[in-house]
Formats: sequence, structure tokens, C-alpha cells
Amino acid sequence: MASRDKKGKIMTKTEKIKELMSMKNEDVEFSGALADAEDVEALRRSEEADERQLRKMDTGWTDED
Repeated sequence: MASRDKKGKIMTKTEKIKELMSMKNEDVEFSGALADAEDVEALRRSEEADERQLRKMDTGWTDED
């Protein structure tokens, strides 16, 4: 995550993009053989959230979504 000097600091668009891109590189182990229904649902929701976030980056950051 992005480090902040002050609690409550509003991040710039560049800082938000850097934080999002760094999160995409996290090393998380996932085993389809060991996954239960909740794990699969969490993975699906995570992928949908990533798509929404990337769509926001393409169209600009708005509060309307």
C-alpha cells in the first residue's frame, strides 16, 4: 500500500494508480483444488472489482460510479 505522511491525506491520481498497480503484483497463493465455494466467489468478485477499477482509470476518477 502507499505510505502516507499524514493520516487522512488525499491521494493524487498518480498515487492511486501506483497503489493499484503495486497491488496487482502481490504474490497470493491460490489452489483451485483446495478452494471452496466462498473462495471461488471471492475470486470472482475480486476480478470484477479489478475490471471496474481499470475502467475507472480509463474514463477518469469520478464519484458517480
